[in-house]
Amino acid sequence: MMELSTWSQLGGVEMIKGREIWVTDVNRKKRQTILLVHGFPTFSYDWAPIWEALSNYRLLAVDMLGFGLSEKPYPHKYSIHEQADIVCAAVVKAGIKNCHILAHDYGDTVVQEIMARGDLGFEISSVCFLNGGLFPETHQALRIQKLLLSPLGPLINKLTTKGRFDTSFWSVFGPDTKPSGAELALYWEIINSGGGRHMFHSLITYMRDRRKNRERWIDAIGNFEGRVALINGSYDPVSGAHMVARYKELLGAPDFLREYDNIGHYPQLEAPDRVANDYLSFLGGQS
Repeated sequence: MMELSTWSQLGGVEMIKGREIWVTDVNRKKRQTILLVHGFPTFSYDWAPIWEALSNYRLLAVDMLGFGLSEKPYPHKYSIHEQADIVCAAVVKAGIKNCHILAHDYGDTVVQEIMARGDLGFEISSVCFLNGGLFPETHQALRIQKLLLSPLGPLINKLTTKGRFDTSFWSVFGPDTKPSGAELALYWEIINSGGGRHMFHSLITYMRDRRKNRERWIDAIGNFEGRVALINGSYDPVSGAHMVARYKELLGAPDFLREYDNIGHYPQLEAPDRVANDYLSFLGGQS
């Protein structure tokens, strides 16, 4: 996997919607673009294991507000809608007129909001969702997530130690693809950087956003005119095989589907070669 020091040399901070947002934009002369949208509580570095494999495309990724190397305002009322505003503004600022989207977890929800909008200033050719809560009724939140969303959230956040974070994060991976101690330490360091320790209870409000906007965001997928793919780690206790089953029940089979039996919530970290190969196969089928 690419070292964080190498990754950080690929991007930099830009002013987007009045906020300092970390943007990585490479291969700008390529004809087609992939927009990559990360999940919670991590950041765009999640895409590093598949970055090189996608190098035939222009690649644009941002650390959303409150995440990674971007600004982490506090107090602040975070919302999926604001994150969608920032992502769309980054695409427009980059001069991109058409893109494919690859999203994961929290990023799936941000992309659903983007898909639900009208005039974006750019077009979307395809969307590929990795494990995420596309349907609030199938999102089996961890106990710690439920506590963070409760009125006790700020207190729980203060009491969250690295050990507790490690245990929670570890639990969503597959049995044979757990993160290493060094990887856990890196994520903990980045989460806490820039005064970001508050992010757990500040950003967990996306779970309420999902319930409030359920119909809008499900309809956004159903009404999308491009192709949709699901690449999903079935072992994931949060958004695994049960989420895919619900997708088929509500929307029918996606245009492209891959399910990985022993892979958890982070397929791009746990099985990067498979994800890259399957995603490129999906893109190869675009007309």
